[in-house]
Amino acid sequence: MSTININKTVEESKFNRFHGLVVFWCALIIIFDGYDLAIYGAVVPVLMEEWSLSSVQAGVLGSYALIGMMVGALVFSPLADKFGRKNIIILCLLLFSVFTGLIVFASSPLEFGIYRFIAGVGLGGAFPITVALMSEYSPKT
Repeated sequence: MSTININKTVEESKFNRFHGLVVFWCALIIIFDGYDLAIYGAVVPVLMEEWSLSSVQAGVLGSYALIGMMVGALVFSPLADKFGRKNIIILCLLLFSVFTGLIVFASSPLEFGIYRFIAGVGLGGAFPITVALMSEYSPKT
């Protein structure tokens, strides 16, 4: 019985359609990270007017997503090693998608901040896992 070294097989393979799909989907996940932050900057003036927020309060609301991203990266990265990267990415995207959708229905700054924090947890968990996934499936040449 012969032994196959999967790392060597992946490293020596040529870039093909499968690799392109992995890069495409992982890049799309990473793009959502930037989009989330950009869209907040676009709606902040409306939120400040609607809820009579000061610039400090608006800044704090914006930072909740970043704090959530830090928490998500610290929590989900080790879980991805234990339960599989694909499963954890799906969980993170589900968290991010559901709570980003719920932000639309937020009726107070507190509720808005909680939804942004949880959405950030999902996004922060997905980001480092996609980078690891892309590097694992990337051939050397």
